[in-house]
Amino acid sequence: MTSHSADNSAHISDNTLPGPGGTLLGKAALVTGGSRGIGAATALRLAREGADVAVTYVDGKEAAEDVVRAVRALGRRAVALRADAADADEAAGAVTAAVRSLGRLDVLVNNAGIGVLGPLDALTVSDVDRVLAVNVRGVFLASRAAAAHMREGGRIITLGTCMTQRVPGPGGTLYTMSKAALVGLTKALARELGGRGITANIVHPGPIDTGMNPADGPHAPAQAAMTAVGRFGTADEVAATIAHLAGAAYVTGAEFAVDGGHAA
Repeated sequence: MTSHSADNSAHISDNTLPGPGGTLLGKAALVTGGSRGIGAATALRLAREGADVAVTYVDGKEAAEDVVRAVRALGRRAVALRADAADADEAAGAVTAAVRSLGRLDVLVNNAGIGVLGPLDALTVSDVDRVLAVNVRGVFLASRAAAAHMREGGRIITLGTCMTQRVPGPGGTLYTMSKAALVGLTKALARELGGRGITANIVHPGPIDTGMNPADGPHAPAQAAMTAVGRFGTADEVAATIAHLAGAAYVTGAEFAVDGGHAA
């Protein structure tokens, strides 16, 4: 049985991102699990678009502080907040802390997540409880807390997985179930919050080159072969879609695959 997290990567890089677009000037964003991987790339991309950014972490304090320094180097405010999405109080409390630090909240990116992969009969009740606590309950609580602070123009963007659209093999039952729940949550949030001008969307990454699932890893060739383009994606490519949704007013309740054609 293996475990992986959605916020893992080997390093921070913003050299493939376009110059500042200013589409999020004056906005404040919270990226959960923002110390590495997709989370770090998203924090940097939002900062380049003009947003001040808070990121959460559990164990990677140094990595989170690296992200904060990189965001500040772009001329934006930034803060790193320790918060475990598995803890109900901390999941919601991270939103309050971000608002306290940045003065407002306009964009929530629910990126923090874990994956426990393995045969169905090897999964324990504790595995189920922790995965659902982080991937479902934590996202629900953070989204609810964020909605209480957001004004018109608020954006809730959640990270799903390509496995909600195509499960290529055994071993992903628990992880896929938890991420599939987020599709329903996203659509319901879109309906509940649309009248206030707040949107909710979900992004489904495919195989993405991160520290825990590197493009040169032992399982990479098989994963790349499942895509139409025959390669892993980058965290920056996922972040670009998230940044687009952070600025889009007439897109809500939608699913976006950034998976290289994994579901094609």
